[in-house]
Amino acid sequence: MRKFLLLLTIAVALASCRISLNAGDAGNAKSISILFFPNNASLVQPTLSQSFTEDLRNFFQTQSRLELTAKNGDLRIEGAITDYRVSPVGIGNNSAASNRLTITVNVIFTNTKDAEKDFEQSFSRFADFPSSANLVSVEADLIREINQQLAQDIFNKALINW
Repeated sequence: MRKFLLLLTIAVALASCRISLNAGDAGNAKSISILFFPNNASLVQPTLSQSFTEDLRNFFQTQSRLELTAKNGDLRIEGAITDYRVSPVGIGNNSAASNRLTITVNVIFTNTKDAEKDFEQSFSRFADFPSSANLVSVEADLIREINQQLAQDIFNKALINW
């Protein structure tokens, strides 16, 4: 009988728990517009604008309850890719031991419900890869990884205020 009561208590406790996979505080905002991020970097990777914009949109859709709208969202994110570069790191034996791909985006965030939360800020992330690897062979994976990190940073700043 005790086991039954214990199991019943646990079942009731679990049933009353509310687990939310959505993070962040959007306040009264119900929608978000994430505009296309043009690539204004001196070195242009042809698909970066599209992949970054889509990754950012997907991140906000999966991590918040905000409805993605083409324009005029309660929250608005716009900006541009301002830097895309590869540089040597970990130099040893007169050559680079690894290379670093760095992507920087400038973001303008507008909150139509609370102007005090508006910001303009640059976000930069990087990923290293072996100097023996050809950039073309690892570029897509590196971009995906960096885009996810940038999306997390932008989300944190916009909705968690980090």
